[in-house]
Amino acid sequence: MASRFQEASLVTSPSYPNAVAWSSENLIAVAAGHLVIIINPALPTGPRGLITISDAELYQIGRVRSQDLLTGGLLPSSLKRERSPCVRSLSWSEIGMSPNHGCLLAVCTAEGRVKLYRPPYSDFCAEWVEIVDISKMLYENLSSMNFGESKNPSTSLSKDQVVEHDHEEDERISSLKARKRRKTSANNINLHEKNYTDRASCSKQDSQAEHNVLEIEVYKQASNGQDRRSLPKALKKCSQEISPQTYVSREALLSSHSVAWSSLLRFSSESSCGNMLRFSLLAIGSKSGSVSIWKVHAPECYHIERSNVSPMVELTAIVQAHSSWVSTMSWGIFGCDSSNPQVVLVTGSCDGSVKIWMSNKEDLQKSVEVYKSSFFLLKEVVAVNPVQVSTLSFVVSNHYNAMHLAIGKGSGSFEVWKCEISTRKFEQIVSTNAHNQVVTGLAWSYDGRCLYSCSQDNYVRSWVLCENTISEVPIPANTPGLSSTTDLPDDFLSCLGMALSPGNLAVALVRNFNVELLNPMYQARSQKAAVEFLWNGAQQSGESEDSSETVTEAILGFSKNEFANWESNILWSLKEFNYLNKPLVLWDMVAAMLAFKQSMPEFVELVLTKWLSVSYLGFHDDISMEDLVPKITKRFSAVPSRLLHILNVISRRVMLSELKTEEINRKLQGQRTNDEGEIDLWLKLLQESERELRERLVGLSFSAYLLAESSQGSVSPPSWNWRPAGLAQLQQWVEINRDIVHSQLETLSLEVKSSLARSSNSTKTALEEEKCPYCAAPVNFHSPEEAFCESSHQKKKKSKDKERCDQSHKLERCCVSMQVCPPTPLWFCKCCNRMTLEPAPETFFALPSFPSDLKSLPKSSFSKVASKPFCLFCGVLLQRKQPEFLLSASPV
Repeated sequence: MASRFQEASLVTSPSYPNAVAWSSENLIAVAAGHLVIIINPALPTGPRGLITISDAELYQIGRVRSQDLLTGGLLPSSLKRERSPCVRSLSWSEIGMSPNHGCLLAVCTAEGRVKLYRPPYSDFCAEWVEIVDISKMLYENLSSMNFGESKNPSTSLSKDQVVEHDHEEDERISSLKARKRRKTSANNINLHEKNYTDRASCSKQDSQAEHNVLEIEVYKQASNGQDRRSLPKALKKCSQEISPQTYVSREALLSSHSVAWSSLLRFSSESSCGNMLRFSLLAIGSKSGSVSIWKVHAPECYHIERSNVSPMVELTAIVQAHSSWVSTMSWGIFGCDSSNPQVVLVTGSCDGSVKIWMSNKEDLQKSVEVYKSSFFLLKEVVAVNPVQVSTLSFVVSNHYNAMHLAIGKGSGSFEVWKCEISTRKFEQIVSTNAHNQVVTGLAWSYDGRCLYSCSQDNYVRSWVLCENTISEVPIPANTPGLSSTTDLPDDFLSCLGMALSPGNLAVALVRNFNVELLNPMYQARSQKAAVEFLWNGAQQSGESEDSSETVTEAILGFSKNEFANWESNILWSLKEFNYLNKPLVLWDMVAAMLAFKQSMPEFVELVLTKWLSVSYLGFHDDISMEDLVPKITKRFSAVPSRLLHILNVISRRVMLSELKTEEINRKLQGQRTNDEGEIDLWLKLLQESERELRERLVGLSFSAYLLAESSQGSVSPPSWNWRPAGLAQLQQWVEINRDIVHSQLETLSLEVKSSLARSSNSTKTALEEEKCPYCAAPVNFHSPEEAFCESSHQKKKKSKDKERCDQSHKLERCCVSMQVCPPTPLWFCKCCNRMTLEPAPETFFALPSFPSDLKSLPKSSFSKVASKPFCLFCGVLLQRKQPEFLLSASPV
């Protein structure tokens, strides 16, 4: 059995499969009863976020006669209302959907309601903030179109029957419901649906849509929360008397069962001056078998102060995917580099069927205007059968150039299907009875080469896919670094979900405790479940790569093969972060390296030496770090900005972990000794890398300013989004470092200075002396990191031994513009602890090298796109600095 390296206890226990999800910004959400508990894996016992599920109000969908209340499928529909609130399904969006560029969380409750939540980045509380009620929007849309039903006698009662129904009948119905509630309470009826057995009510529908796709009237929720031009008018309470079958059909359509987010899609918009159209698709499966597809648009700009902004949400279409409950869904996308990428949605149902739906870029763009579903049925992988589908895991594998689909079932078995992208032909690879109870979680790792499965029988298994065969492999039991030190028991009863870290090196499992075996006085009261963290780095991932022969024997309980697997998987993870679409979240890799550094530092140096030589030199050069560093620094101007960001994070968080962040920053400013050995070597590497990044930003700033000045009169102002700030400070920095910066920067600096001199208005604003925000004293430029104001009392009380007096204010400078930061909320980097007033342009993070000619950069490099709040030097997501007692994401 694998050993956990850390864990987090939960006060409530999950009730449904797929109870845990890991976000791309490194937060873990657990569906635990009536709570959603949000954990930072870097501090599992630290501050947490919460979402409390409250009772939902009933929607007015029609009235049923009293004599029909206990007929057909209406009885379970009525009884289920007595169930306490519980979370059934949850899903994270991709990074960039929240107003602070974080992730949104979609939560589906057992009552069938779906809402979107954002982190409380400006609210200073633990409770996450609800921003959109998707179920309410769905109800308003369906009500405005009469739930897609044709107005005929079969769906509603006749006019004479409605007239006969008077107020006495209403009172009799209310009395009947009250008696039923009292009887239910007295008998302690437990109506949880843990094994999906109560699905008969949604499968007995009299009528189905003539087409798979229902065209619907669409409305938008404006970003300001007030302007709803397309919203339907206030709907009257639905008092129409309807048949029991119609009531069950409407309720099933409104009762959501599962949620799933797609990746963030980016398209060019022809009607918005070159703007990028960016949205994510949210699929919501219902008990009627239909899937509603929503477009949730990403914010046009990101901020950390305003908290009353809601995203624009569009209901695109309702796809009648199955004849019974949609129990699970998964998204995928392939052909991201092509001009027409394909979007794939996989849906699984309680009727045992699994279907794959597809759309492409062109159809998605058209659907923005005509509001018609662009998804078509690609393949029905599994036909209707008695065994329900409990979970899915879908991945587009670049390694195999294929799509891999794992299907978990209620019987404990799972199937693996493979589809070649070129031919789009599906074939079943394996069908195995892996578990004795419901499969509650499946997760592909390492680009579809390794598969994890967990079940309600409390077992977790690992599988390796090699070509067209899959085989079980043991989960490595050894854990680098110190094992868990908390007093968490091991008396688990079931495993209800699993999730992989962004770097695929760690696995999170959520397990329920067997409360009967716990201490009833202490443990049983406060520990209902737990989240376990296992290392995935030593896992065999199919095809082994060439590994170094430095590790020739077993050390500290690790075999030679486990060391080789760790090396191969860490290098694979580092290589995956070269893709710009993948957020730079290196927590799992940094944590693993720190654990190895404590017990076997030579292994860490071995892995990093190989990565540096391959990434920066293009080949593996088996030389020492002392000889490698000079060769690497000469190549800094020829490598992408993303590689420099990864190097900076590793330098700070792994190789210089003994030093505090502030101490590292001071040493980078010149306060460094030469007798620190390896530390001084990595400080030099970090210093050269950050200087290269700063030069790139200064060059882009000068180029953007000169291009904007030369285009005045020919380009409309809205087409320019990024206008650099702090030109005077940037020029002073170039002047101070003129002996070491690129020659282009000196030339551009002189051109900017001349251009500013020709414009009297610009001269006054750009060359004006900076003032202290606290005392209005002048501030001179000496360093790009910090500044000191020249107080008026400084000359009077200035001592001979001090250059600065106590009255001077120490001020921080923005790492992008080098201007003095005002005393307002700023973007904060958790890796280097630097502040940013305005984020750097998106073009900076996508630079493949230092531009050979900065003046020849195209205008599209500075076109109007949403700037990403990433750190200039580390490349990680910036955020608002939170108090230590509140939850915040840790990318490193």
